[in-house]
Amino acid sequence: MERIVRLNLEAAEALGYDNEPYDALIDDYERGETSTSIGPILQQLRDPLIELLERIQSAPKQPNPSVKSGHFPIDQQAEFGQLVAEKLGYDFSGGRLDVSAHPFTSGIGPGDVRITTRYNEHSFNDAFFATIHEAGHGMHNQGLPLDHWGTPICGYNSLGIGESQSRLWENMVARSTAFWSHFYPLLQSHFPEFESVRLDDFVLATNEVRPGLIRVFADEVTYNMHILLRFELETSLMRKDLSVDDLPDAWNDKMNEYLGIVPPNYTDGVMQDVHWAGGAIGYFPTYTLGNLYAAQFFAQAKKDLGDLDTMFANGDFVPLLNWLREKIHSQGARFLPRDLAEDVTGEDLNPQYLIDYLNTKYAVLYGF
Repeated sequence: MERIVRLNLEAAEALGYDNEPYDALIDDYERGETSTSIGPILQQLRDPLIELLERIQSAPKQPNPSVKSGHFPIDQQAEFGQLVAEKLGYDFSGGRLDVSAHPFTSGIGPGDVRITTRYNEHSFNDAFFATIHEAGHGMHNQGLPLDHWGTPICGYNSLGIGESQSRLWENMVARSTAFWSHFYPLLQSHFPEFESVRLDDFVLATNEVRPGLIRVFADEVTYNMHILLRFELETSLMRKDLSVDDLPDAWNDKMNEYLGIVPPNYTDGVMQDVHWAGGAIGYFPTYTLGNLYAAQFFAQAKKDLGDLDTMFANGDFVPLLNWLREKIHSQGARFLPRDLAEDVTGEDLNPQYLIDYLNTKYAVLYGF
């Protein structure tokens, strides 16, 4: 880790920056952003998310985690996941769904967009939401302006904009009551475990909020606290305000402050992500930027399209996909991320959309 930090500092010096080394690294993942542009936005999320977490933990209604347990044959999970991904708009004539240790989206040429997922026969959620997440990436790629293939415009705008498309479908669509009011009968036909489970109980369990050690398994409410923690530590490392020797203790202190838990070891704590091992310092903020853009885009889609919940309950996802195609996918890398947000929504990136979305959603689910 000391070597990785040193090499990233050398890279920042070679690339150049105006204010601090971290800015040179961020720009490689999110064009136009700096630590001073991202930092205040992440800080605006901190207190509202901590307050929301406290309300959820003391709420009168709590999910039953056993609802998500059972035996879910992998072949049936794969069939169900593929059916839903196709219904949402992922085009299997130009793609496929396969298995990998860590889900990802890839392709080898224009019109070729492949997605992967990972299965756990004792957990339905693991594979299903990974499939929808990657289908969101896949639909984004399938909507890029292929007539510009080979030029910079036919590519991801940024990691944050790309993540907004996967998060929007995974969380705002596929974890909604409206979505499951359409797909739940199909789910029950695939898995008898759910036949005696009420729809509302299933949706609440699917949206369970519980602070945990591992970022990739975090719920919507606590996820961004994991990113804030990493951002603060990365900036401190790059400023040389924090040494690598002190990194584990700093990590544990922030986990305890933000989520009320302390990792028992490095594996479940400071070294759990592949990003630092791979040298990718500056990557983590793009995950929260993805959530922020997703909430802002989704709010605008509701304004432009009307009652999305009724559309989802009727199994109609075409209007939303077409809206995303026109406003975001077809634009490729034409705009800087912030400029795209302003073009689509009429304003700069605004964290209040994510705060409002989470407060409204979880107040209904948890009954407070």
